[in-house]
Amino acid sequence: MLFRSFRFKVTVLVILLMLLSGFIGNFFVYEYSLKAQMDQLRDKLMIIAQLIAKNVDSKELLGIPLTGEGVNTPQYKKIESELNKIRDVFPSIAYIYIMERTEKECVFKFIIDLHPDDAKIEPAPAKPGEEYDCTLYPEMMKAFSGPSADRSIVKDKWGVFLSGYAPIKDDAGNAIAILGIDMSASDVYNLQKEVKKRALLVLLLGIIFSVLLGTFISLRVTNPVKKLVEGTRHISEGNLEYRVKTGGSDEMSELADSFNKMTIKLSDARNELFNYFYRVAQTLVRVLEAKDQYTKGHSDRVADYAEKLAVEMGLPKKRTQILKEAALLHDIGKMGVETTILRKDSSLTAEEGDIIHKHPAIGEDILKPVSLDKDILAVIRGHHERYDGKGYPDKLKGDDINIMAAIVSVADAYDAMTSHRPYMKNLTKDEAIEQLKQNSGTQFNPKVVDAFVKVLQNTI
Repeated sequence: MLFRSFRFKVTVLVILLMLLSGFIGNFFVYEYSLKAQMDQLRDKLMIIAQLIAKNVDSKELLGIPLTGEGVNTPQYKKIESELNKIRDVFPSIAYIYIMERTEKECVFKFIIDLHPDDAKIEPAPAKPGEEYDCTLYPEMMKAFSGPSADRSIVKDKWGVFLSGYAPIKDDAGNAIAILGIDMSASDVYNLQKEVKKRALLVLLLGIIFSVLLGTFISLRVTNPVKKLVEGTRHISEGNLEYRVKTGGSDEMSELADSFNKMTIKLSDARNELFNYFYRVAQTLVRVLEAKDQYTKGHSDRVADYAEKLAVEMGLPKKRTQILKEAALLHDIGKMGVETTILRKDSSLTAEEGDIIHKHPAIGEDILKPVSLDKDILAVIRGHHERYDGKGYPDKLKGDDINIMAAIVSVADAYDAMTSHRPYMKNLTKDEAIEQLKQNSGTQFNPKVVDAFVKVLQNTI
């Protein structure tokens, strides 16, 4: 459920957007920094390569035979000496080489190949005439047209280098060969590694910051929504007294205010509907009682007793009113019982008793579709339960019986005992009180009996 919640989705979305923004910003800063370094180094390489290339005598270069013996010619020795002098001026230059084209595509031939004096890694310097495949070095192939340099640092067994190239031209301005230099790029390479580390660190910190800030923002955004959802849940459960509190003056606060106004109108409408229904139900009960002169006014008296009892026991005013309404309707289930059984002036048969015992459940079924108050339904269904568990319809016992149902049970029994019935002589108030005391703890809740005795002795 967590992963499907609106809050989770908003949190993830905010975090992803912040991460994306941070990643893009970090990426561009990183790329700009590296590009600036590379561009600076490439420009330096092209300038140096072009400067060296201009100092190579093209005529002497052309005089070097492209064979293994070419390294022993005066022309080779002279150019080699000049190049070594230049390398002394630029100690960062490790390798210098001169190559010319061949008829094969992407294949050059070495004319001169100079390695550092301390180079101990094989292979040895290439001999004049040895071929070299430059497929992997597109910038090298461009060098016949003008100065160029590789676009990325190469790390191999010889070290970390960046190469630059420039054309060597004859007196007529034609490119007859290219000169290449491999400059050590360890410092730049290490700097790039450091920049990458810092970029990863910044990204990690950005992730942590994004998670924290994203969570904070999502909570600010979704908290009002969560409160509205909570309010909707309360309404769906019938609690129209619930109000949403968001604070502030933004659109969510206005929505919450509208929600509360809607809830108030729904509550008013429900109360009006319930009042109408209860008046109708009470009328039906009175019609039912009016058919029997011995039960006429019974529900009104029970409601009056129950109200006084509730006040004596300290029930809140709202629950006392609910109790009175429930007491007025406690026998509505008898509408589902045949009149001949209700008006019978002799003892009921076992079968007739079973039918009578169904009237609490029938009453609950009548009210359940329109009554959302669980206490009213509990009174209707439970007013014939006994404290010892021998009542009906659910045989509830002790404190499992709703206290409001227990109050109506005592009030109902007292009125039945003190009212004239054709099959039973009515008792006096004192006799009825004695009966209540005798059945306290078995049929009736002792606390309710004690409270009702006080009511009867003081007010009735």
